[in-house]
Amino acid sequence: MPADILWSGPEAGPTLVLAHGAGAAMDTPWMNTLAGLLGDRGIRVARFEFGYMAARRDGKRRPPPRADTLIEEYRAVLDRVGPAVIGGKSMGGRVATMLADRDDRVAGVACVGYPFHPPGGPEVLRTAHLETMRTPTLICQGERDPFGTPDEVAGYPLSRAVTVRWFVDGDHGLKPRKGVTGLTELDHLTTAADAIAEFVRSV
Repeated sequence: MPADILWSGPEAGPTLVLAHGAGAAMDTPWMNTLAGLLGDRGIRVARFEFGYMAARRDGKRRPPPRADTLIEEYRAVLDRVGPAVIGGKSMGGRVATMLADRDDRVAGVACVGYPFHPPGGPEVLRTAHLETMRTPTLICQGERDPFGTPDEVAGYPLSRAVTVRWFVDGDHGLKPRKGVTGLTELDHLTTAADAIAEFVRSV
């Protein structure tokens, strides 16, 4: 069970639980920025780390386990937080989608950079459960994301409960290339925070 929950945003706001990606902790600059933007929009954000990531704080890198083995760790966070929208970055968002239909405390799922398939392995899909998803789900995805591009995702038979919002020229963290769009990573994260905050309130 995760030892710590990092809270931010107004205490009276609706709660969003955010899990980290496979290789970065809950308090990276990217996660701090997104959580701060959501807090500015009235969302109460609860961040946590899966056990393998928390263990890395001793300085030793440990590979992430299979996503399905992390579902119960995510559920343990809900035991402490209560009913909420859940989600996360990349793998954290994937685990949230795998939990959502199994737990009636989950009002919705918000993901940034969903890993539809491994980079370079478009035939290894991670979408089967998304085809029957019942929980409202918002995915914010960069158009250049190597884990799933617009052309690829357009061919997936995703449930009507799943909405994918595309970010022009964004990578896996929504960052566009400098000088291509006139936009910055912060611009895209701000737009994502707007969309996620609206989604959280709607569900």
